[in-house]
Amino acid sequence: MKTKTYLIVGNGVAGTTAAEAIRLQDPKGNITILSEEDISFYYRIRLNEFIAGDITENKLIAKKKNWYEEQRIDLRLNTRIAKLDGVAKQLTTADGEQLPFDRLLLATGSHSFLPPIEGINKQGVFSLRHIKDARAIQSQAEKSEEVILIGGGLLGLEAGNALRKLGKKITVVEFFPRLLPRQLDNKGAKRLQKLMEKMGFSFHLSAITKTITGSNGQADGIVLEGGDTLKGQMIIVSAGVRPNLDLPKIGGLACDRGVKVNDRLETSANDIYAAGDVAEHQGVVSGIWPAAMQQGKVAGTNMAGGEAAYHGTTMSNILKVAGIDVAAAGNIDAEGRHESQVVSSGSVYKKLVIENNRIIGCVMVGDTKNFNTITRYITEQRDISTLKNSLL
Repeated sequence: MKTKTYLIVGNGVAGTTAAEAIRLQDPKGNITILSEEDISFYYRIRLNEFIAGDITENKLIAKKKNWYEEQRIDLRLNTRIAKLDGVAKQLTTADGEQLPFDRLLLATGSHSFLPPIEGINKQGVFSLRHIKDARAIQSQAEKSEEVILIGGGLLGLEAGNALRKLGKKITVVEFFPRLLPRQLDNKGAKRLQKLMEKMGFSFHLSAITKTITGSNGQADGIVLEGGDTLKGQMIIVSAGVRPNLDLPKIGGLACDRGVKVNDRLETSANDIYAAGDVAEHQGVVSGIWPAAMQQGKVAGTNMAGGEAAYHGTTMSNILKVAGIDVAAAGNIDAEGRHESQVVSSGSVYKKLVIENNRIIGCVMVGDTKNFNTITRYITEQRDISTLKNSLL
């Protein structure tokens, strides 16, 4: 039997998990992971610790060189793929090298979205997605005292906290009326904001950045709609992410918000799969680590001839925001349309969202005990009528 050639574009959690799953199914196949980055698979969520100087770059790395050798996986870094030909089953690198495949996984991830703000291309304006962004932020921090975060999303707040630890003054400008709008309702977000204000953060909510100011191409602050000005030698934009769709579109794959995949993680082209932040399954682009891991496992298993199906992942996040435990799952019901149970005291806020004696969502700030049990109940759609008053 012919030895199969597997190519994986992207060395994040989806691509790496897929490679592991392929190797379990097919001990002899040739597996190559292609990445534009210059280091092997690393923990993106820990980039803030690296910025703060709490850990070295080496500590970020999740899979060291010897792991790839043991798994007989060829990892090719600093490699950009310019072309995908699904009919000829071939990738072409930016250097013109042609790479044939039997099975291909697109795990190209996502990029930071930069809103069309006047002056956004100035020096001193950053987003945080990759190790190269973290290195650049660390370097700029040495010559900056005041930092403005545009967007109250998770990675932005974490970067802000890392820079606060380095003695910088942090101001957050958020378009929504609350922090972490996808993870927290109004009361949970207020609780988090108060705790962060005690640490020295300052916030401008329901605020729109009109212009990034500065002379000689160097940012020195922003102007808000309404005319208020804020000073900052460094600006970090945390306005969400978008899937990297250039390559799948070049290859003619069906795309909407992401690359469309079925339950087997197959795209519209034969023998081409997609997983992680780039994949759209039943209209959902998950964009969370547990979903990327699950999808990688399913895609890898199927690529190597196994049988696996993906049925979605309960949207849940356990976070540490500036050292404060935060967790959210399912429908957070920010509008208050459903029955809920709330515990609120001191620095702790917890809420269960309930429909027909089943938990459909949950928010926790300051204490995330029992969160995993609750997410399991959400997934299983368990009847909680007898447990209702003891879960929080």
